Amino acid sequence: MSIVIERVESATPALAAFVAAHHAEMEGTAPPESRHALSFDRLLMPGIRLFAGYDDGRPVATGALAAVDEGHEELKSMRTAPTSRGRGVGRAMLAFLIDDAAGRGIERLSLETGSDAFFDAARALYASAGFVECDAFGGYRPDPHSAFLTLAPVTAAAIGRDPQAR
Repeated sequence: MSIVIERVESATPALAAFVAAHHAEMEGTAPPESRHALSFDRLLMPGIRLFAGYDDGRPVATGALAAVDEGHEELKSMRTAPTSRGRGVGRAMLAFLIDDAAGRGIERLSLETGSDAFFDAARALYASAGFVECDAFGGYRPDPHSAFLTLAPVTAAAIGRDPQAR
């Protein structure tokens, strides 16, 4: 599998459906107040850099970077299509996002993800890139349904890419 990652500047039906599927997939993992994924419209707002990975023109991954503070951004809306999981797509997207942040001088990346077993693979991926547990950050509050992770300093190539992803 070979993916092309591009910055998303405007909505497409396929990408909106992909993000909607992300929300649907998380419904059983935590109560609504503990699910922090952004709607597609919010992902397109100023201060957020949304990216999508495509395979043969179909979205297979998303990831976004949202400003928290000066030099600190949050990793948002990481998702890999179920049919593409285990093929290095998520790893390629994470590497791309880390490289994007590092290239712009971002010093710290943080994220909130679920603590449910559904998110075990995601937490393992983030740990493999050097993310470590941290306290709630930004507007978050401690929540038993959330795991908070951070990476500092942010340096390019913090995680290896799958050789088939580009």
